[in-house]
Amino acid sequence: NMTGTTAVIGAGLATIGLAGAGVGIGNVFGSLVLAVSRNPQERDELFRLAMIGFALTEAVALFTLMVTFLVLFG
Repeated sequence: NMTGTTAVIGAGLATIGLAGAGVGIGNVFGSLVLAVSRNPQERDELFRLAMIGFALTEAVALFTLMVTFLVLFG
């Protein structure tokens, strides 16, 4: 059980994973734009794959947030 300052520092360090998730989401949608511009007839399939990539990347962000809250309130 961490208390006080150490819990806040630990929670701040745990949120570093959110930056990686933000980069990952930007990468997924940036790649979607490039792929659709190169092959417009595959737009629907590419969008479907991008949504899967977005969901998996967002799951990492949610796990990071969960760990942060566990450090703060657990």
